[in-house]
Amino acid sequence: MVVRPDAWSAAARLIARWLDQRERLDALLESLPAGLPAAERARCQHLVYGVVRHFGRIDAVLGKLVTHPPRFVTRAVLFVAAFELIEAHDSPATDGRVAKIVHHAVEQTKKLASPAEARLVNAVVRKAAAELMGPAPDGASADESALADYFSHPRWLVERWLRSFGVDVTRQLLEWNQRPAPGYARWRVESESPPEFLKASAWPGFFEVAPRRWREVAPLLKSGRLYLQDPSTRLAVELLAPQSGETVLDLCAAPGGKGLLIADAMKKGRLVSVDVPGARIDRLKENLATVREVEVSLVQADLLEGIGPLLRDDHRLPESYDAVLLDVPCSNTGVIRHRADVKWRLQPGDFAKHAAQQLAMLHAAAKLVSPQGGRLVYSTCSIDPEENEGVIRAFFNSRAGESFKLINQIQVLPTVANHDGVGAFLLVKNSR
Repeated sequence: MVVRPDAWSAAARLIARWLDQRERLDALLESLPAGLPAAERARCQHLVYGVVRHFGRIDAVLGKLVTHPPRFVTRAVLFVAAFELIEAHDSPATDGRVAKIVHHAVEQTKKLASPAEARLVNAVVRKAAAELMGPAPDGASADESALADYFSHPRWLVERWLRSFGVDVTRQLLEWNQRPAPGYARWRVESESPPEFLKASAWPGFFEVAPRRWREVAPLLKSGRLYLQDPSTRLAVELLAPQSGETVLDLCAAPGGKGLLIADAMKKGRLVSVDVPGARIDRLKENLATVREVEVSLVQADLLEGIGPLLRDDHRLPESYDAVLLDVPCSNTGVIRHRADVKWRLQPGDFAKHAAQQLAMLHAAAKLVSPQGGRLVYSTCSIDPEENEGVIRAFFNSRAGESFKLINQIQVLPTVANHDGVGAFLLVKNSR
């Protein structure tokens, strides 16, 4: 007899892997069974993201109740059930839901582990319910430890944000990151009206995609008429202001969302997309293939190795460009709501490492800007000052910075913008 996979057991198995190996969530979810129906797949993803999003809070509670942690599959059952308890917090029929959650977790444990472990799960989930469904810590008196535990963020990160942003903004960021992110997409075809099931957003051209409409969305994505994209991505491109007929360089281009936005804005011209060889290049190729009128070139190279001669000699491309977008690798602190596992991968020393690499990349990108008033946009999806104004300040304190002027900048917190947080800076080269 073939047992059909279900969302709950699939989620528990993925969480067991995550607890053991800390794999990236996007890679984990790609390993879901092909036979899992769309609705079950969506439910599984919801459970997995929910557990990882609330991992700190759940782990703190379970740590008080389980002296010796059981094997990973049993721990995973406890975590998934605990997330369901958190979800049930605002339910009008809380008692009934708790009983159902406990019963379901016990039955899943019998299937995934053993009857003996099911007895442990029964006892622990019942005891965990009261604490997991309790109120948030008081905003005025809660210390960083209480905030970190309840809102499931590393304590060191909460302390860093308190120093940078203060108590009120930090609390808002923590609450923001704990809410599931809506899905956004950009409609790319001006000659066609978007389908009615796409809900208009506050940002022209961007639409909210309802979770249950992915069957209709898939063919639109495949045809290139629609692209999944957060509205925050428009900010760096709007600063760059690509014009028809220009030659634009998109550095750190994968997976290609900002490059597509540049091409769609230009209508005509040339786009050169550069990124290091790796797993994301296939996505970049696939996305760039949907560009029609703009001439597109893809170069696989490491910016820090000096790509000017490579562009000229190996690809017969320009060495300098009217406009250059440098969207650097960063801490991703502005997109934690979308990437729930980011906060658990980050380490305190990562910010300085990122800033050093970002500054080196900014210096390398500056060499590729046209001396005739060329434009350079440096952008991140970080909200951290060290990766934003800190890098820009260091650049202008160097000799290379003497050739540029800072014309404009945008730094937004997600709680203010109501989309992902970003930093973007427009630098213009002094004409000779």
